[in-house]
Amino acid sequence: MKRQFAVIGLGRFGGSVCCALIEQGVEVLAIDQCEAKVNQYRDVVTHAVVADSTDEQALRHLGIRNFEHVIVAIGDNIQASILTTLILDELGVEHITVKAQNDYHEKVLVKIGAERIVHPERDMGARIAHHLMSKNVLDYLEVSDKYSIIEMFAGSKMHAKTLVELNVRASFGCNVMAIKRGAEMIVSPKADQLIQQDDLLIVLGADEDIKRFEQMFDDTK
Repeated sequence: MKRQFAVIGLGRFGGSVCCALIEQGVEVLAIDQCEAKVNQYRDVVTHAVVADSTDEQALRHLGIRNFEHVIVAIGDNIQASILTTLILDELGVEHITVKAQNDYHEKVLVKIGAERIVHPERDMGARIAHHLMSKNVLDYLEVSDKYSIIEMFAGSKMHAKTLVELNVRASFGCNVMAIKRGAEMIVSPKADQLIQQDDLLIVLGADEDIKRFEQMFDDTK
């Protein structure tokens, strides 16, 4: 049996999540109050229905509690987002991910049962900012309030040096978790691993340490 997900709210974020999940080969139920939005994704997802997610009976009728994971991607209506999350939790949905509009919204969602909170606009802004500030940084992912992972190209300042010589862990408190070199992936590289220019480094560290690491090895400076 295929894994089953439900996405409530078919704006840009919710629609994008639907498409990404379908590409992963899972079954997706898409829900929105707007018939036009539902029709837009009817041929994309497994099932698409017009329903009010703040109506507990409507969600019960859809069998929402049987879905492995429900993503609440409601846009600007914070009240609807909170009420929907509360109903999902009371119905016994095991995994609930919710799009938050702001920090206050997030605090409420955590208290009423959301397992994971996402801030797509804020997160995307941070990723773009990191990319703009350093041509070496390919991608950025916040894993907690204080820690992040970056994908960073090794520039000329790193070329032909080992991780020991770069002193990544001791000087910056960062950990190089993996190195991608063409089609090769070096996982948990050893201290004597030699870095080549244009290697893609996957680095985990505290935000302040990551920033210092980026600045030290930025070829534009």
